[in-house]
Amino acid sequence: MAQVEELGGNRVRLTVDVSPHELEHAVEHAASDLAGSVKIPGFRKGKVPRQVLLANVGRDRLWVEAVESHIGGWFWNAAAQSRLRPVATPEYDFELPANEKEPWKFSATVEVQPTPEIVDWTTLEVPRAEAVVPEELVQAELDALRSSIAELVPADHRPASEGDTVVVDLAGADGEGQSDTVVELGTGRLVPEIESAIVGASIGDKRTVRYELQDGSETTVDVTVKHVNEKVLPEADDELARSASEFDTLADLRADIEGRVRAAVEEQIDSAFRAAAVDELVRASNVQGAGPLVEARARELLNGFVRSLANRGVSPEAYFEATGQSPELLTAQIRAEASQSVARELALEAVAQKAGIVVSDDEVKDLIREQAAASGDDPEDVIEDIWAHGHQESLREDLRLRAALDRLASEVKPIAPEAHAAREAIWTPDKEKPAGETKLWTPGDPVPQDR
Repeated sequence: MAQVEELGGNRVRLTVDVSPHELEHAVEHAASDLAGSVKIPGFRKGKVPRQVLLANVGRDRLWVEAVESHIGGWFWNAAAQSRLRPVATPEYDFELPANEKEPWKFSATVEVQPTPEIVDWTTLEVPRAEAVVPEELVQAELDALRSSIAELVPADHRPASEGDTVVVDLAGADGEGQSDTVVELGTGRLVPEIESAIVGASIGDKRTVRYELQDGSETTVDVTVKHVNEKVLPEADDELARSASEFDTLADLRADIEGRVRAAVEEQIDSAFRAAAVDELVRASNVQGAGPLVEARARELLNGFVRSLANRGVSPEAYFEATGQSPELLTAQIRAEASQSVARELALEAVAQKAGIVVSDDEVKDLIREQAAASGDDPEDVIEDIWAHGHQESLREDLRLRAALDRLASEVKPIAPEAHAAREAIWTPDKEKPAGETKLWTPGDPVPQDR
């Protein structure tokens, strides 16, 4: 439980109640940490009994460790439960608990982001495309199916070309290699330089290929072509449907492919429409993301970007060299994305508040069960752990904002993209934008069109 006192100037005092159960957990955790770090003669680290530990470090040190290591989690959980968005480090005020058998409370004074005033979203017009399934996409899916059951026949009379399946021997500069390696050209299984060398080669040809390794050094490999096979695709007829699917006719197979492609197209359109709806609400309501909240989000995005590069074995220096982008430009782009991301959350929070959206414990637990089942974990154990650490409120807020987006997307007015573009092209003083301003997006969203 927490009580919020408005102090003016977007500052609040949050008084947080901590249960005996939470205190006991904090003390046990602190005792374990201290036992693992404090040297006490006669005992191994981590094996010091509680009473011996208290006799050596004192009760106050244990409580200071317990409170200081957990007060941040208690605060942020209470802030989320109270739907506050702190934009600075809180100032804590408390006296150490007398024991872990009685409730305890502390207060925190902090500056918060106010909920913005938003326009009536039911009046907003948002572009939504019609789902069109190009015949080329259906044919491409059908051709992929034909290719998956194609027959390989020798084509030793001609040079290898993209799409062929070849058998090659690979020998490195150190003499080690792989014999009878089967490769389908064009799939990217081999490094590009080797694939390029094989294309156009005939049986018996031997080519030496030089290419660069990830560490910047170079190496060579000898490639000898032994066999060339080409795919012979089956005819697109009822027999194909029967042999490669559960359908009896080609017409039924094509209809199924078209349905699946249409569903994928509609999902992309819906995702783009939802993103456009919240962006239109942000624009129309002039919601601004700024301050420490944006700086923290920018750090999250930048750290995530660096981790994604590391996972692909790419250093930041190599990325900048390959893209021609500067660190300063990347930082500015990420900060702009962070600002827009925060603005979207603020706008959706305002929608949730106006619409009176409430997420129950059962809904949070249903989400946890769904995620736990997907990862193979025991749902009830995960629920117990999340509740024990107070992480349920962040999940509740995620569900609440998701419900707000559902409400927003269902109540704005969808219009044809052409009509929306035409209206945006008509200049009016209140729509004038500063020179160089662009519409921003966040990772995972469709790239919006310039307006």
